[in-house]
Order: sequence, then structure tokens, then C-alpha cells
Amino acid sequence: MNVADERSISCWMDRVPVVEAPPLAADARCDVVVIGSGIAGLSTAYELSRSGRSVIVIDRGTIGGGMTARTTAHLATELDDFYSELIRVRGEDEARIYHDSQVAAVNRIEAICRDEKLDADFARVDGYLFPAEEDHRRDLEEEFDACRKIGVEVEWVERAPVPGYDTGRALRFPNQGRFHPTKYLAGLAQAIIRHGGRLHADTAYVSDNEDENGVEITVEAGHVIRAGAAVFATNSPVNDKVAIHTKQAPDRTYAIAGRVPKGSVPDALVWDTYDAYHYVRIQPLGEAEDLLIVGGEDHRSGEAEDMDQRLDALERWTGERYPSFTRAEYRWSGQVLEPIDFMPFSGRNPGSRNIYIHSGDSGQGITNGVAGSLTIFPLIIGEDSRFAPVLDPARKSLTSTSSLGEFVRGQAGVMKNMAEHLGPSEVASEDEIAPGEGAIIREGLAKLACYRAEDGSIVRRSAVCTHAGCIVHWNGFEKCWDCPCHGSQFAPDGEVLNGPAVKPLAEA
Repeated sequence: MNVADERSISCWMDRVPVVEAPPLAADARCDVVVIGSGIAGLSTAYELSRSGRSVIVIDRGTIGGGMTARTTAHLATELDDFYSELIRVRGEDEARIYHDSQVAAVNRIEAICRDEKLDADFARVDGYLFPAEEDHRRDLEEEFDACRKIGVEVEWVERAPVPGYDTGRALRFPNQGRFHPTKYLAGLAQAIIRHGGRLHADTAYVSDNEDENGVEITVEAGHVIRAGAAVFATNSPVNDKVAIHTKQAPDRTYAIAGRVPKGSVPDALVWDTYDAYHYVRIQPLGEAEDLLIVGGEDHRSGEAEDMDQRLDALERWTGERYPSFTRAEYRWSGQVLEPIDFMPFSGRNPGSRNIYIHSGDSGQGITNGVAGSLTIFPLIIGEDSRFAPVLDPARKSLTSTSSLGEFVRGQAGVMKNMAEHLGPSEVASEDEIAPGEGAIIREGLAKLACYRAEDGSIVRRSAVCTHAGCIVHWNGFEKCWDCPCHGSQFAPDGEVLNGPAVKPLAEA
């Protein structure tokens, strides 16, 4: 199982699984084992297999069925947290290199589509950033100045291409991109197989053992993969308890999609400056229609119960600005991991020699995931990567008041959650839980995660996340248990959907 088993369906998920793949059926050996089959994992596996390395990719669920299938797939080189903020945190030199990594990622996607003849609807489009409110104009002026300092191509325009709304002056970023993410993953998976790689679905990682000769990965069925190196590209690293998880925090994000007449919405990426910001693009459907895709309304995972209202707000926001939009055919959510210094973690796992990780994609999972592959691949084959020092998972992230503030915010949430061990039940008894819903109930000193199935039966599990001991919260929209501390997700019966947890919620 993975997040493909959550309730909502994105507009991309008709292509999940992106390729049929059997579970691992026996012990195996390879040069590199990749854990995770999203954009970061498959991109890394592609680079390795193309270079002649033997590669095995495993995933706890379907291939390509993780968070990449829940993205809106903006191929943006502009930083969603703003380069003005990144410069304050990391300085101009590192901000410049980070921007170069995003440009390299979009270029690499374009090259792979061309070289492998992938039908992924890739197109170059402009990106536009407009102020959501009058007092946000100063933010755009600062961002324009910051971008010019580090060589980002940007210019002022009189308005962003939003048909039903006068945005006022906006920033235009040329040479951005968009594509169909699961079509791309499907093509990438087939290319990996052509280059000799192996893909195994329904093969959950359990543990790893590293020595001077390489890494052993044990999977749930008991089989062992012996490899020279391992790459963890699992959204949140499943092999770490602490190293990365104190440097990032999980956010739940929402998206909608609905049909509009062809040409009624310009083919561009559009972002505003709200916190949380809105982001807009189209996906071509045919000669008569496009799909308008809008995201936003983010919040810290496990800390909101108004998911349907947030999606309703997205629909209202869209209808007010795009008159051709009438209704959402798709409403879904996903999870992103927000790094405290705005850049992902890609490279050697802290303290490891042969284990590599990629995580912390923020709202730019596609470009950051591909940039991660362009960072990790050279390191594995013994070459230098210009991006590695900047994206190093072992880097010191608390370098400014901005990053310190993000750290404090994240850790305050963890401490608040730990106090929930002592809190009361959410309902007086199991009788108050409606079919298809869940709630936390105290039983003596224990907290229980109780779910009432549609047939009326109760499923009772420990409410303690098996990763680091936080109390899970019920997600009524996706019908799963969310851990607000580090982003683990569990099915109603306690099975793991998303890491960093690798063990199910305990029987109660």
C-alpha cells in the first residue's frame, strides 16, 4: 500500500500504476538499490541504468503511485519561498547554485522526453507571479531585485494572464515548463527497464545494514538486496529517525481540476503571494478542451479538520478569476515536506558512506526531485556534483532568523503533539464515531486510533506513530491517519501508506 490507496484521486492517477511490476520474490544483488518510485527515485534510477549500472527499484505500493501522482507538476525555476528569502538564509552564491539546479532539472526533463521519445505533454511556458494584495507589491519588488542579483531571467509585465481578474503588475519568468507527471514516470520506467533496470512494486523496505562493502536492504517479505549503494527517495526518509526530520516539517496541500474550453485559459504557470499561495496551470485534453488545475490552501499536516471547506475555497477562488471554470471534476490532496532553509536535502545520508537520500521538496517536488537525481548520480559514480555542497543533507540549516523561525515552528508542533499523550478522548465513546470516520479515544493510559468501518465494525489500533512516538490524527478527507510530526500516514487498519514510518500502528 501507498498513498495511491487514499480516498481522493488526482487528475493524473488514471496512469497509476505507471508500469506493472511484480513484488521482489527472492534475494538479489545490484550496483544500486533505489527505495521509492516517484520522480526522484525513477530519475536517479534512470541516470544510473543509462550509465550501465545495475539498478533495482522497490516501492511499498504501486510504481509511481506516491506523492508524485498528487502533484500539480509545475516545472518552475522560480522558488516558491522566494529567492529574496533564500538569499537572506543562505547567501547569494548558494541561491545562485540552487537556481541553476532548477534550470538543469527542467532542461533534463526536456532532454529525456526528446531522447527517449516520451509522450509526456512537455511544453515550455512562461511563469507569472502576481501580488495577492496591494501591500504585497513590495514583496515582488524585493524578489525582482533578488532574482537579478543571482542571474534569474525575470521581467515586469503589466498584468498576469488571469482572464477574469486584474492582477496589476506582475513578474514574468520565461522558460518554465509543464508536463503530465505520470505519463512521464511511465516513460521513465520503461526506459529504465530497457537499460536493464528492475522494478518491484509491493516491496516494502524494513531495514538496512551498511558496511564498508555496501548496503543490505531487507524487505517486508524477508528478502535481502545486497548493493554497493542505496538511495532513499521516499518523500520522507524511512531510514532515519532524527537526522533529517528535525530539519523539515510536513504540510498538507490541496488541488482541484476542471474542464475549460480550449484557449480560454492561457498556457502558463501562475502563482500569487498569499500564504498559502495559489498556483495555476492547464493540461491539454484535446482539440476542444483543457484541464484547469489549481492548488493551494496548505496547512501543517494533521492540524486541520476543514479539508472540504479548503477545497470549496479553492473552487471559489478559481471561479472568481477564471470565468470559463464551472466545476471541479477532481478534488485531491497531497503532502509536501518543508525544509527550514527552503532547499531540499540531496546527497549522502549524514554519517553514511554508501547510503544517499533525497527529501524536503517543499512545493517544487518535480524540479527538486530531478535536481536530486542530478546531485546523487554523480556522487555514486565517483564524480563531482556542483549542487552537492548546497543540497548536502548534513548542512547546517540554522543560519538565520528565518530558518530558526521555521525550526522553532516545526519543533513546537512536535512538542504540542507529545503533550497529546496526556490529553482526553476526542469523543465520549466509540458509539459516537460515524461509519467511515475515525477518532482518538483514551483507554486508561493508552491512546487508541479507532475507525468505524462502513459495516459498523470498529478497528482499534494504537494511536502512537511507529516512527517517533507522536499521536496520529484522523484525516476525514483522505480517510487515513496522519502523523503531524514527521508526515507518516496510515490506512484505517493501521497499515503504512507513507513514511517515515515503516511499521503499522500496533494492535490495540
